[in-house]
Amino acid sequence: MSKPIIQVNVDQLLSVDKFLPDETSHIVLSEDPDTAEFEKLVRVCPAALYKITEDGSKRFDHSGCLECGTCRIACGSTIVEKWQYPDSGYGVQYRYG
Repeated sequence: MSKPIIQVNVDQLLSVDKFLPDETSHIVLSEDPDTAEFEKLVRVCPAALYKITEDGSKRFDHSGCLECGTCRIACGSTIVEKWQYPDSGYGVQYRYG
């Protein structure tokens, strides 16, 4: 007997959540982050907030942060200078489950 295949649409599940980003980011990266360390964040961030553009520039947007702390764990001793939860009333509000 084969097990049923379970498929999860992450975008659909995340669209149920509500995001109220603060103007000030709760994550602060070093001024000129090392490319290898930044690439780690590109790979591990579940919200895909870290991007490297075609011209090689590094982009980060805190407004869709899931507040999971993965970036802090992956690069907290190298390029993540500060990570804290957003101020009260800001950030993600989970609305599923």
